[in-house]
Amino acid sequence: MATQTADLYSQAHLIAAAIRILEHQHATPPSVEEVCEILSFSVEQGHRLCNRLKEMGIIDITSGAFGTRLFVVDHTKIEEIPRGESSSSMEAELRKFQDSQKGLEKKVENIKAEQDKKKKDLFADIEKAFKEKAKK
Repeated sequence: MATQTADLYSQAHLIAAAIRILEHQHATPPSVEEVCEILSFSVEQGHRLCNRLKEMGIIDITSGAFGTRLFVVDHTKIEEIPRGESSSSMEAELRKFQDSQKGLEKKVENIKAEQDKKKKDLFADIEKAFKEKAKK
């Protein structure tokens, strides 16, 4: 598995090259997932990078009947990205998103546990009421 660089400039070049290679190999524009697979990026990281490159006018992301496809629009704009600029903010956002998902999962688990406890308490109350009626 390839090591991933945190340099946005390098990642932009990698994504543009991957789009071109996949487009050449398959004679059709690639999806974000295909680009991520060839570069060993996580799909989340790939979507984030592609959205950032789209905002910069480097690539275009088009959704259609055949899914979401990537196109290189202006590769020369990659040179406008400062070299050595870390995408740590991107990584921080990704970690923040993953943490929020974990928090959401914990919240769902807590709600389920609460509902299970309420069910048990309700059944216990019903059983207690039946026992009291049976004694009478």
